[in-house]
Amino acid sequence: MNKEFQMKLLSLIERDSKLSVEELADLLCCDTNTVNHALSELENQQIICGYHTLINWDKVDPDSVTAMVELRVTPQSGNGYNQIAEIIYQYPEVESLYLMSGGYDFLVMLREKNLKAISMFVSEKLAALEEVQSTTTHFTLVKYKEQGFPYVMPKKDRRMVVTP
Repeated sequence: MNKEFQMKLLSLIERDSKLSVEELADLLCCDTNTVNHALSELENQQIICGYHTLINWDKVDPDSVTAMVELRVTPQSGNGYNQIAEIIYQYPEVESLYLMSGGYDFLVMLREKNLKAISMFVSEKLAALEEVQSTTTHFTLVKYKEQGFPYVMPKKDRRMVVTP
C-alpha cells in the first residue's frame, strides 16, 4: 500500500471509526478488498492499535475526576524507563502514560469516581513504587477539546443586527 493511500485511510478512520468498509472504499476511490487488506495490514503492524469512541464522561458522570500526574522517577540500570512504564501502564486506573522531556519523566492520566480515589491511587500505588522520586497531581477543571473534538459548543452571537 502506498504512503498517500495509507495516510488518507488513517485520517478517515481516526476522524470517524464508524465508517464502514464500503464507505471507506467510496471515499478512497477503491474497492472493499483493498480497504480490508489495508486495514488488516495496519492492524498487524500495530499502526492501528484499536478502535474507540470518544465519550464526554463529564455528561455521563459529572462527579468523576480527571487528573494528570507528573512523575519523576529513577530509571533502572539496563532498562531505562521501559520497565517502570510497564508497571505503571498495567494499572487499570491509568488511561494514558507518556514518557516526557522536561521537568518530569512520566505524565500519567487518570479518571476516577472522585478526588479521594485519585488521591488513594497516587499515594498507595504510584508514590509507593521504589523508582518514583516525586509526584505532582493536576486536576482537570473543564475539558474544552479532546482528540480534535470540542466538548463545548461555541455560543451563538445573540446581538441584534441594526442597520441604518
